[in-house]
Amino acid sequence: MNYETKVGTDDVHDHGVSDHAAARDIDGTSDDAPGEQGNRKRRLWIALAVIVVGAFIAAIMLSGGEEEVAFAPTEAANRDLPVVTVSIPGSATLQGMINATGTLAARREMPVGVVGEGGRVVSVSVEAGDWVNAGQVLAVIDRSVQNQQLGALDAQIDVAQADADLAQANLNRAMQLVERGFISQADIDRLTATRDAAMARVDVARAQLAERRARNAQLNIVAPSAGLVLTRNVEPGQVVSPGTGTLFSIARAGEMELLARVGENELGLINVGATGTLTPAGTDRTFTCQVWQKSPVIDEQTRQGTARCALPYDSALRPGGFATISLISDTSVATRLPESAILSDEAGSYVFIVDAEDTVVRRPVTIGAISDAGITIASGLAGTERVVMRAGGFLTEGDRVRPATEAAAGAAAPAPQAES
Repeated sequence: MNYETKVGTDDVHDHGVSDHAAARDIDGTSDDAPGEQGNRKRRLWIALAVIVVGAFIAAIMLSGGEEEVAFAPTEAANRDLPVVTVSIPGSATLQGMINATGTLAARREMPVGVVGEGGRVVSVSVEAGDWVNAGQVLAVIDRSVQNQQLGALDAQIDVAQADADLAQANLNRAMQLVERGFISQADIDRLTATRDAAMARVDVARAQLAERRARNAQLNIVAPSAGLVLTRNVEPGQVVSPGTGTLFSIARAGEMELLARVGENELGLINVGATGTLTPAGTDRTFTCQVWQKSPVIDEQTRQGTARCALPYDSALRPGGFATISLISDTSVATRLPESAILSDEAGSYVFIVDAEDTVVRRPVTIGAISDAGITIASGLAGTERVVMRAGGFLTEGDRVRPATEAAAGAAAPAPQAES
């Protein structure tokens, strides 16, 4: 039996339409695709624009609103620059303190030698370190020959006196006879002259005796003033003469001084009357002294002068010994730097400063007082500059650097540095 299924045209049309729609859905296209596809693209671009704007706003908020500097050097480029320690020293009122060294000496040293004709030394009555009075006998020279001469001169006075007495007696007798006319006036004049000459010879003999006594007295070597005997260069039995030299040296009243050697700049800052604190070598004792004289001459080789600082006698002060001293100088408003910051060459002293562009610049300076606290800059700096504190010898003017303050120096990156 035959069964036939009749398919209507509507069913066929519906199935055909459905299949065609399904095919369009699979391809992603449709009959109305042009309008819908444009809307989708617009929505996509809008979404992308919103994302970009949001990212830009977020970046600004994270950066704190700061604008990026155009053409700024990169962090890697900064790390390649050497790190140097800088400081802004400023300026202040400084009480000048000058440290110096020098040699102890007697303030007034008196050399004592042979005053008279000399001879063999019989005795020496003092030693080095003894205190003596003015006129005290230090040594005695043999005077046996001189004593004989003294006796002869004493006898000459007696002879001259006898002649003078005889001349006076002759004159007296002649004066009695002249009244009777037995002697002329001429004879009287001659006898008077004879008497006067005899009296003059008496005076000469007495003067010669006094001279001999004075010469004999000079055979004693005596202290010209009270003081401390520093040296003794004579022994009994030694033959001495005026050309022998110094036999004794005496510090008048025992006064001492320090001959402090200071630079010519520092010498100008020290006033006569300034006080200082002195410490002799080999002891921890300190003494106070006072500057009483400044040298008027500067040594051409060392460019130094001498400040003479007086102090009273003490057994710890030995002439010729070494001592250090701190002298108070004038108060001034200036900048002070450590010794490591100051360089010098044939052109003079200078420092390196870092300018606003982090470039090294050479600045000539004039050195002032030197102390344990540092070196005073007399001129050349205002105190507001960034001064390179150390290792300036490794820098050249015009170098670019990364400045670090003293406080940040320890945390600086160990990149290639100019400091040692």
